[in-house]
Amino acid sequence: MSQIALPLDSGEATASRIVVGAGNRSAVDALARPQDWPFRTAVLLGPPRSGKSLLARWFEAQGQGEAIDDAQAWDETELFHRWNRAQEDGRPLLLIAGDAQWDIALPDLRSRLGGSLQMAITAPDDAMVADLIAAHAEQRRLALAEGAMQYLVPRVTRSYAAIERLVAEIDRISLERKAPATMSIWRDALDAVEGPEQARLL
Repeated sequence: MSQIALPLDSGEATASRIVVGAGNRSAVDALARPQDWPFRTAVLLGPPRSGKSLLARWFEAQGQGEAIDDAQAWDETELFHRWNRAQEDGRPLLLIAGDAQWDIALPDLRSRLGGSLQMAITAPDDAMVADLIAAHAEQRRLALAEGAMQYLVPRVTRSYAAIERLVAEIDRISLERKAPATMSIWRDALDAVEGPEQARLL
């Protein structure tokens, strides 16, 4: 499993490491080389719970530059000033936004960011889904019985949020029943997160 260790802990179950896989490897590679960014600026988009904020924290912790999370919620004039400051100071600027296209109203900001590096986190493939399940389980100190990946990976939605919810539900049911996380618990957790299996097969 390829992971990035974070130097600090936010207290969340998923906060200590970032799984690197097909869905985010190109973004991770680009974040490691901010000197290559046009206009010293990059924009990172991605779906919920895909690790965008964690990548921003990792980027800043490396001393690479400044990261602004939820940039789409910021005042656009202030973002424009931050862009100008990045040019003046030679300090890279990373802007994190949601998974939809970022509709920027301020023409000057739109034109500047249009020339910046655009990155996106995409859906995980099977290998990354397995790594994410394993990482979430490890961080919860949840032991999954043998065969978990073969059963869970084909059945869970290719969504970072759904994968996180699935492991949390397995953990919850296992603790509630005081039973190891074996197939009966995996199945019930999938039903809770994805809906009943028969409905999923229709």
